[in-house]
Amino acid sequence: MSAAGVSAAGAVMDQYQHTTKSGGKEELGKNEFLELLVAQLNNQNPLEPQNNGDFIAQLAQFSTVEGVERLNGSMENILSGYQSSQALQASSLVGRTVIVPTDTAQVDTSADFNASMVLPQSSSNVFVNVYDAKGSLVTRINMGEQQAGQVKFSWDGTNSDGETMPPGSYKFEAQASVEGENKGLYTLLPASVDSVTLGQGKGGEPILNLAGIGAVPLSQVHMIGQ
Repeated sequence: MSAAGVSAAGAVMDQYQHTTKSGGKEELGKNEFLELLVAQLNNQNPLEPQNNGDFIAQLAQFSTVEGVERLNGSMENILSGYQSSQALQASSLVGRTVIVPTDTAQVDTSADFNASMVLPQSSSNVFVNVYDAKGSLVTRINMGEQQAGQVKFSWDGTNSDGETMPPGSYKFEAQASVEGENKGLYTLLPASVDSVTLGQGKGGEPILNLAGIGAVPLSQVHMIGQ
């Protein structure tokens, strides 16, 4: 490129840098790239013109820049559509029951409370301790021998004396005897969705506000009930 071509291209670059500082633009887009290319062609030395190979290489660079811009635009559209779908799905859950990994649940003791636990290996003795909001042991649900997998259990809302407990928050502590030791297990409990907080910013995940539990990300929901 001639000295004039370098000067013209540099002027375009200076203009771009000025735009970045004053206008907040952060990337060299296809329009700026095309301006640089045209300035170079208009100001090249006629005695030493740019050869075809260099020109084709620069056109290829321009195509790459344009392709990246289109790809970025497509990805933003996909992300926006996914977030809208997530928001719609989360909003439709208000008033419904979801199954989440937790050990605490709001229980209506007038009906059976159905939940499950994750048993990593078979056990000869599986049981669930039920505690009230004060931390007092209410009852123990003995389930005996169980095979590995997701094991369901149920509580009828009564204490160890057969008396019906009041509705409220209860903690479920699942344990299994494995190789002579009692090991704690993950429990999957139902909860009612009181409200939904939509995610903030790009990639923000909707948050479900669950009765008796609090805020839980939508991705942690294992199953959706009625």
